[in-house]
Amino acid sequence: MANNAEEIKKFLRARRDAVRPSQVGLANYPGRRVPGLRREEVAQLAGVSVDYYTRLEQGRLTSASEGVILSIAEALKLTQAETQYLRDLLRPQPRRSVEPALPQQVRPALLRMLTGLHDQPAFVLGRRNEVLASNDLLDALFTPFNHRPPGERNLLRWMLLDPAARSLYLDWAQVTSEVVGVLRAEAGRNPNDPRIAEFVAELRSVSPEFRTWWAERTVVERTWGSKRFNHPVVGRLDITYEALSLPGDPDQILFVYAGKTDDDLEKLRILASWYAQSTPRPASAGKDTSQPDGVGEQDSRHA
Repeated sequence: MANNAEEIKKFLRARRDAVRPSQVGLANYPGRRVPGLRREEVAQLAGVSVDYYTRLEQGRLTSASEGVILSIAEALKLTQAETQYLRDLLRPQPRRSVEPALPQQVRPALLRMLTGLHDQPAFVLGRRNEVLASNDLLDALFTPFNHRPPGERNLLRWMLLDPAARSLYLDWAQVTSEVVGVLRAEAGRNPNDPRIAEFVAELRSVSPEFRTWWAERTVVERTWGSKRFNHPVVGRLDITYEALSLPGDPDQILFVYAGKTDDDLEKLRILASWYAQSTPRPASAGKDTSQPDGVGEQDSRHA
C-alpha cells in the first residue's frame, strides 16, 4: 500500500469524485465540468476551510481530529467501513506486529465445531483472506482447500484466478470486488505490513479486474448477507451467511453458511453426500490448515 499521505490523497479524491451534487443538495447545473464535488463544496459541507481541506486532500496533512473526520465522512457520504478506513489513515492506532512470532492457529474447540457442522459450510479466514480451516461441506461448495498447497489457500486469489470460481458465483464480479474492498480495509488497518503490499502487487500483475477494483478504493467490512451459486453438482443454490469476529482471536473471522430455503438446505445435504462418496479424505482433513502469516505466496507464501 502507498504511504499514508499518498493514500489519503487518492482516497479522498476518489470518494469526492463519486458523490453527485444532487446527493448533497447541490444543483447540478449545465456546463459543470466535474462529475463529483469540488473541493470547496466538500469543505463547505464539512464545515472546514477550503485551505484546510485542500491541504488534507493533497496529503500535506496526515492527521485530523475525530470531529473533522466525521464531518468529512458525512460530506462525502462515506459508509461506516469507509469512515473507519479514513480514520485509520488520519489517526493511525498502534499497529500489531507485522511479523507475528507464531503462525495463526485455529483453536481445537473451534475446529471441532467446524467439523461438526454437517449441513452448513463453514470456514475461518485469517489476516489476509487465507483459509485457516474449513469443513468438508465448504470444500465441496468452493474447492478442496485442504488438498491445496499451503501457499494456495487464499480465498481472494482463488476467486480472481480460478475459472471454476467465476462459474460458481452467479454474481462473481460483485462478490469478488467486495472481497477486494475487504483487503482495502485490512490495508488501512495495517499500512506498514509488507506482505499486504506484496500481495496487492502480485494481484495487480495478474488480474485486470483487481487493478480496476483496487484503484476505485472501495472499502468493505465483512458482516452478513446472501450469495447465489450455480454449482456443477446441485445447480442453483442460494445461501445466507454470517461473518463472526472471534473475540479471543481478533485476526480471525468465522464464516457460517446456511441454505436460504428448505430446498437449498436439501441441496447442501446432497452436496455433502456427494463429496463424502467421491472425494478421498485428505490427510489434513479435520485439522488446522493454518500457515505462517504470509499473504498467500506461491511456493511458500496469500486475502
